[in-house]
Amino acid sequence: MKIPGYIVVLALLLTCCKQKPPVNSAIISMETDTARFPAELTDFVAFKSNPVFAGTGTDTWDQKIRERGYILREDGTYYLWYTGYKGDDNVEKHLGLATSPDGITWTRFSDNPIYSSGWVEDMSVIKHDGTYYMFAEGRGDTAHLMTSTDRVNWEEKGPLDIRMSDGRPLSKGAFGTPAIWYEDGKFYLYYERDDLGIWLASSTDMKVWTNIQDDPVIKMGPETYDQFGVAMDQIIKYNGRYYGYYHATEFKDWHEWTSCIAMSEDLIHWTKYPVNPILKENKSSPVIVSEGENYVLFTMHPAVCLHHPRK
Repeated sequence: MKIPGYIVVLALLLTCCKQKPPVNSAIISMETDTARFPAELTDFVAFKSNPVFAGTGTDTWDQKIRERGYILREDGTYYLWYTGYKGDDNVEKHLGLATSPDGITWTRFSDNPIYSSGWVEDMSVIKHDGTYYMFAEGRGDTAHLMTSTDRVNWEEKGPLDIRMSDGRPLSKGAFGTPAIWYEDGKFYLYYERDDLGIWLASSTDMKVWTNIQDDPVIKMGPETYDQFGVAMDQIIKYNGRYYGYYHATEFKDWHEWTSCIAMSEDLIHWTKYPVNPILKENKSSPVIVSEGENYVLFTMHPAVCLHHPRK
């Protein structure tokens, strides 16, 4: 029996209607990136009256300030620990403190510098069991630990003892820009070696630190924007994921840096934001601060600038 032509055409049309439309991988990728890298953590606009804090520019111990300062917000007050110095970049750098009610207007502590017995820069601060722990960089890019119970008076605990994954001492050379995270009884220390990668070590007592692995957990490149230098600045946890804010450079002479972000599910394996950097124009060493309903982002180099979430 011969099937009428119009029935054949109708059957073909019905078959086509049942087939799924072609997948747009670009849209899926964009949706995935938005979920993994939400706008509230990545999309910021500069405050119109930046910088909000800088070196005095006069004949004071903090004529200039240097990356990385660190900010904690407690009971509605912002506490900024910063590095001050006078002269060229090789002079010893000391620790200062400034406070603010809003992150915009800052008041220097009256007895600054609060620590002048050694070199302190690139600090990361965490409060644990009533004590503040400051992981900072000293002379020669050597990470060291300081403690305080009042944010002002700090006691030096000495350089960090970082070991290879098999327990051997870390090889000679720089180990600086320490960034700290604590969770479930363990401290996680991110550090760089000549800004050539970001390594991760852990400790339960903050006395001996052991590499999770002896290769960087965040490497330079292959992207252009971080092909010549990376260093971690801060880790936060948001909606079950970890986010690492880091500074990076695409220039071999390091004359300009940017602010970038990466995401991890386990603190070890990191995925860089596909639209890095999140801030350019030498706005680097980012530190993000929760204001309750939203986050604000401060960059620290070469002055402190405030960035609000894009509305």
